[in-house]
Amino acid sequence: MAKAIMLQGTGSDVGKTVLVAGLCRAARNRGLKVRPFKPQNMSNNAAVADIPGNNNHGGGEIGRAQWLQAIACGVAPSVHMNPVLLKPQTDVGAQVIVQGKMFGEARARDYQALKGRLMDAVLDSWGKVGEGADLVIVEGAGSPAEINLRSRDIANMGFATRADVPVVLVGDIDRGGVIASVAGTHLILPEEDRRMIVGYLINKFRGDVSLFDDGLKAIEKFTGWRCFGVVPWLKAAARLPSEDSVVLERLASGEARALKVAVPVLGRIANFDDLDPLKAEPQVEVVFVPPGKKLPADAGLVVIPGSKSTIGDLLKFRENGWDRDLAAHRKRGGHVVGICGGFQMLGRTVRDPDGIEGSVIEAEGLGLLDIETTMEPEKTVRNVSARSVPFDLPLEGYEIHLGRTTGPDTVRPSAIINGIEDGAISADGKVIGTYMHGLFGADAFRGKFLESLGIKGGGIDYRAEVERALDEVAAELENHLDCDAIFALAR
Repeated sequence: MAKAIMLQGTGSDVGKTVLVAGLCRAARNRGLKVRPFKPQNMSNNAAVADIPGNNNHGGGEIGRAQWLQAIACGVAPSVHMNPVLLKPQTDVGAQVIVQGKMFGEARARDYQALKGRLMDAVLDSWGKVGEGADLVIVEGAGSPAEINLRSRDIANMGFATRADVPVVLVGDIDRGGVIASVAGTHLILPEEDRRMIVGYLINKFRGDVSLFDDGLKAIEKFTGWRCFGVVPWLKAAARLPSEDSVVLERLASGEARALKVAVPVLGRIANFDDLDPLKAEPQVEVVFVPPGKKLPADAGLVVIPGSKSTIGDLLKFRENGWDRDLAAHRKRGGHVVGICGGFQMLGRTVRDPDGIEGSVIEAEGLGLLDIETTMEPEKTVRNVSARSVPFDLPLEGYEIHLGRTTGPDTVRPSAIINGIEDGAISADGKVIGTYMHGLFGADAFRGKFLESLGIKGGGIDYRAEVERALDEVAAELENHLDCDAIFALAR
């Protein structure tokens, strides 16, 4: 087995994903063969990864974070990097993906009972991820201090103790109370779990780090743990794809630019990193619009993103009055792009006769495309190479969706995927729908698309920007953490 080290947080959203990605890149820069691993993830931002031995060209789903971490390692993503993925569909239930494939659906209480059965899959994937690697860097989920869930835990100490992986605890100073969160974790962990922790680090520090010297002494007094360093606020992290939709609550509109892109924040928004390449463009301002706020009247483009619950989000779309805002946007001559679930919403009707998404089996669409969608049990999961029909340019992306869409506007497809027409375009060309995630990541296409909206000079090398951001994060970690000590403690 490869050596391994695990990062666990004192809570959710402490920055573990970026830290693991940065450490993966730092280890790779040292010449190590490194892999990421996250036993259990909860996110509707999924990526398509290889399923070893699957020769039908289909893929499996993993969290977008592990896809990014695989890029940091310089390797292809595998379903074994994230063996259990939970995709929330309601406030109390989620779709359960195991080793890339649909396992079933479970309410939160039922899932706690199910987790014991999933540990075998986690340990099976764990053995496979380490094959041929020098180092595996593991990301926990939530916090090990959730001791009420410890008996069936597969994401934090339940995994660490079974796999004998030493743990570095991450505290987030930006949210406040970091001394209490680290010391409190030490206090309430059972001894078996506490001894897995080899030290801690502090993340997201702003200002003069010497001002926290007394804080570090206090943590050492309470815990006896060593500190591996204090990481400053990583500005480069903003240029990396975000996985957790909690970040959308903090995104504010930037400075006014030539093109404003409005994105309604759906309740079950999925794969919103589709917008990242547009955010990276210097002349584009992407505004995520929360429920209760109107779509801005000065937006030139509205993008309706993916959704894990198309009908439910469509009903909420109307409740928010966004349907009226969108109709006014169209009347002003504005452009609209719908991706995956957003594409389905743009049609006349969405039907779910088998109740796959819930109890509502039919909903009226937004009526901007003359199409209708019927949900079907079989899910399409695959990476694709395609070609834009309106711009005759190559596209790279992936599909993760349920449903089949038909109707008159599909005679004007937005893309050709593996020789098959995909999506639909309105007669005036201003409303575009597609099932393909990642289309804005194609630099040449994005440049031409923006040019069609009157924006010149688009088409930066987005993938190169992600690589540079990973290198910058790794360099910051090398400067502010004792990476030698962290890697040396891996076992």
